[in-house]
Amino acid sequence: MIPVLMIGIGIGIILSNPNPNIGPSIRSSSVKSFKVMDVLQRANQLESQGRTIYHCEVGQPESGAPPRVAQAAVAALNGTPSESRMGYTDAFGLMPLRKKISDFYKKKYSGVPEDRLGTDRIVVTTGSSGGFLLAFTACFDTGDVIAIASSGYPCYRNILQALGCELANVPISEEFKLTATELRREIQQRKEEGKKKLKGLILSSPSNPTGSMLSVDELKELCELCEKENIRFLSDEIYHGISYGKEEASALSFSSTAIIINSFSKYYSMSGWRLGWMVLPLDLVGTINVLQQNMFINAPTISQTAAMQCWEPETIKELEKHVDKYRASRQFVLKAMENIKEIPAKNVAPADGGFYVYVDLGDANVCMDKNLGSTDMCRRLLEEEGVAFTPGTDFEDPNNNLGDRRFRISYAGGTNTIKKAMERFHHFWPAWVVLVKNAK
Repeated sequence: MIPVLMIGIGIGIILSNPNPNIGPSIRSSSVKSFKVMDVLQRANQLESQGRTIYHCEVGQPESGAPPRVAQAAVAALNGTPSESRMGYTDAFGLMPLRKKISDFYKKKYSGVPEDRLGTDRIVVTTGSSGGFLLAFTACFDTGDVIAIASSGYPCYRNILQALGCELANVPISEEFKLTATELRREIQQRKEEGKKKLKGLILSSPSNPTGSMLSVDELKELCELCEKENIRFLSDEIYHGISYGKEEASALSFSSTAIIINSFSKYYSMSGWRLGWMVLPLDLVGTINVLQQNMFINAPTISQTAAMQCWEPETIKELEKHVDKYRASRQFVLKAMENIKEIPAKNVAPADGGFYVYVDLGDANVCMDKNLGSTDMCRRLLEEEGVAFTPGTDFEDPNNNLGDRRFRISYAGGTNTIKKAMERFHHFWPAWVVLVKNAK
């Protein structure tokens, strides 16, 4: 019999090793699971048993790739032998696709110097995840210290630690942001305490999980500080295109040393196609080329071929309809949270962009002594109401206690899904409040 271990609120499998001298590396054993996938696994198990589940755990758009994109893939596969072969591309990707990415930056963002947009600086990657691995490997060595936001995407932390890097978890502001103010404070504190200097910073704006977004001036100041302090800035811009009134800016406009990471998974609704891109500073072009050749060879050719349709007017029109749906769902979630009097407005992150609402339960709505935190709340909510939210333990600095106070709601799955989910959460909430109150 295979023993089973509960991980968070999901289920993981542990296989016994008959030979203790041959096993997983110490490096891999130190990597934490991506908790949202544990939640998804349990949600799928319940769904397979006939339960209706409202998926608000993963950041996966409800809609698939736009029709024109999907049709391009089918046409390529049904084409002539030379068209349908889908062989290797250049390591950096199909040149016509890289040209389209370059043109996209020229059109969307102001103030980007022309020399930063050459196709020789653009590499098409196997999703943004492939971009992270390439960038981290190219920029950092074992023992280097990389700054991340105390509330952030967990795979930054997990991949960097697997590569032997040290992390500096920079506390975010009351607005759920990491700006130059917070980074400057971290730099000064490290100097005073004799700690290693920061080698890099990776940050997403709009943020996952908070949805907070740096203003143009805040991004400019952050880029300038990183260049002044010789900190390599990795700007994760995969939620660009999904914002609600604030102006989007790229670090490419303000920094000659930053790495820009983006993806076709979010705005372009191509999550399973595993395709992203990076815009590189000149000094990393050769290094990334060598790493890409050895690690991935090239991003999936069929995905690259289809993605060339992403900026056609018909496609953009379709994608903007997706954003309209996200906007309506966002508004519904924020309104629903306003009606929960036990959670003050300041405990709900601003949700400037992306498709998440991040909530802090506060001390009054948890009882840590009895393990009644967001992890248990999310577990009960899933089991009792069929609603899948993600506990904050996936996103928070493991050295503080905020992870089990916070949770993330994804409204990427459609307006009907989020409406049903929030109705059930409202039904569930009073019993949770009573449970916590009685436990204290």
